[in-house]
Amino acid sequence: MNKKLDKARKAYKNLDFLDSNDARIIRILSELLEPMQRFRKHKIKNTIVFFGSARTKSPLEAKKHLTVVKEDIARSIDKSDPALQEKLKIAQNQVFLSRYYQDAVDLAKRLTSWSKSLNSASRFIVSSGGGFGMMEAANKGAMKARGKSIGLNISLPMEQFPNQYITPELNFEFHYFFMRKFWFVYLAKGLVIFPGGFGTLDELFEVLTLIQTKKLDKNLPIVVYGSEYWNKVINLNAMMKYGTISKADLKLIKFCDTVDEAFIYLTKELTKLYLA
Repeated sequence: MNKKLDKARKAYKNLDFLDSNDARIIRILSELLEPMQRFRKHKIKNTIVFFGSARTKSPLEAKKHLTVVKEDIARSIDKSDPALQEKLKIAQNQVFLSRYYQDAVDLAKRLTSWSKSLNSASRFIVSSGGGFGMMEAANKGAMKARGKSIGLNISLPMEQFPNQYITPELNFEFHYFFMRKFWFVYLAKGLVIFPGGFGTLDELFEVLTLIQTKKLDKNLPIVVYGSEYWNKVINLNAMMKYGTISKADLKLIKFCDTVDEAFIYLTKELTKLYLA
């Protein structure tokens, strides 16, 4: 008598296969198509993307941390220990950077309120990397204005978790950096670059490269916020003097130091480019 076999699993229900190297292209496509479906469902076509350090603390948190460091030094036998002094300097710099956290909250709030006054089909939704620090500040500002905001998170070895201010249905988790970057840029109509590290520099210079090489077929106003920080971190004028970029390339970005300045510039440019 012939033995009846159980039905085999369909390939798209075979989790072992979907997690394998052979199915990598399917996973990549999933990170393209699933966000596309959600953005379409929620009628999101335009975003203002906030980039910045995940390590930046709120003013309250930064001051509390500085107090703890000072207390540790006070209890230490060797108060001149270089490691402790370095820790103190970093904590002091975190207090300095915390002003940008509050500025990001305020700017995201104002942009969201302005956007809500527009026709719903033209609204600009705040988008961030979904984590803490400057990303949290952007989502927090949008929530304070009672608006939606997007979090495009990424799975990292140190486990970056989504912040609490993201609109739940617009909370995304990516495995592939390049697919996450695609969704940052594809919907973006404006960028705000707050002080950050390697990741922020990577995101800024990749977008500038796409614009410079005409691979990005749209106008994209870019605010680089906090000239005191950025002028110490990057020297674009030196690059121009050496001829590695042109004078025209410097016009791709707008340095701003106040929420008013950034808000006026972005709303003016977005109105001219996309609402006029």
